[in-house]
Amino acid sequence: MIIPASLLELADQRSAEGEQNRSLHPDVFNALAESGMLRGWVAEEFGGRAVSVTEVLSEIEAVSVADGAAGWSVMIGNTTALNSHRLPTEWAEHIYRDPLGCTGGFGMPTAVGTVVDGGLSVTGRWSWGSGTDHCTFIGGGVRIVDESGESARTPDGGSTPFVYFEPDQIELLDTWHVAGLKGTASTDYSATDAFVPSGRWTQLVGNEPLIDTTLGRFPFFSALACGVAAVTIGLGVRAIDEVIALGERKFAGSSTAMSSRAPAQADLAMAIANVGQARSYLHDAVNRVWDQITEGGEAADSQRVELRIAAAAAAQRSVEAVDLCYHAVGGAAVFESSPLQRVFRDIHVAITHGMINPRVLEPLGRFHFGLPTNTRMF
Repeated sequence: MIIPASLLELADQRSAEGEQNRSLHPDVFNALAESGMLRGWVAEEFGGRAVSVTEVLSEIEAVSVADGAAGWSVMIGNTTALNSHRLPTEWAEHIYRDPLGCTGGFGMPTAVGTVVDGGLSVTGRWSWGSGTDHCTFIGGGVRIVDESGESARTPDGGSTPFVYFEPDQIELLDTWHVAGLKGTASTDYSATDAFVPSGRWTQLVGNEPLIDTTLGRFPFFSALACGVAAVTIGLGVRAIDEVIALGERKFAGSSTAMSSRAPAQADLAMAIANVGQARSYLHDAVNRVWDQITEGGEAADSQRVELRIAAAAAAQRSVEAVDLCYHAVGGAAVFESSPLQRVFRDIHVAITHGMINPRVLEPLGRFHFGLPTNTRMF
């Protein structure tokens, strides 16, 4: 889709307020919801756009250029929306039919659920609840246990479902006091004896989509990793734009404009190369898997590994680009009035995400050595 310039300008203009309030500005969220950008990966059967993975990655990147927190919110809304292809039809319809609806949540099963009459009773706490303050449904990973605390299963056989809560079932905790991506409101959240009706959940690992489309069969965790990487690419682009805009600035004690200094020229060129390579490799890997699934195949383990390598590498290259830009500008970048300092903080928080941080490269390299590797979450 063509993103309205007014939306991007709004995200940029409201970014400082979002940081101050540690939450995406309501005007920005409303604009994103009304544009349909939060529903790119919602199944067409429930009114979603159901567009390709790379189209949404491009949208995430573009919004992240304006504001990393807004781009992050687009990423979270879309990745959780992939569950619209896996939820039982009645619940997918209920959760995702609202054209202004948005979902989010943390997939790791850090809470516990017990089977009760008509559903589950869930108690626990989750971290990294990005955007939960504007979600119409909030998800969370749950470990199913019996009355003695031993592992158990739901009636449909799930052991660690991702369950959906009404917002009033969740307590948002004031824990999001961080260095960057402040506007994402990625706070901890909790539930106490929350009732989840039967079937209002899905398994993130190992389940087959109920809606058999290319998007529905695209690996969930690969899409999540690629989405996070797209945010970092957008931040890299913003850093490059800021350096170019400051080209005529003179360093303290120097009569030479930054654009005339050889080190700054080299840093800018390398930053541009890093971001271009990151985007090219990421989109190429995604498109090859997309084409194979479209033709009736499935993503092989080797392709899932490549997707995760491409996402992690894209994020690392983007961080390097931002660092080059930040240091090229020098002292001017440290002031709160400079977007570069926000971009620097945002990307160094983004790179800690478990889907793309450097530690994920170890099992990916292990796979290529031919060693036994658990690929279930690739």
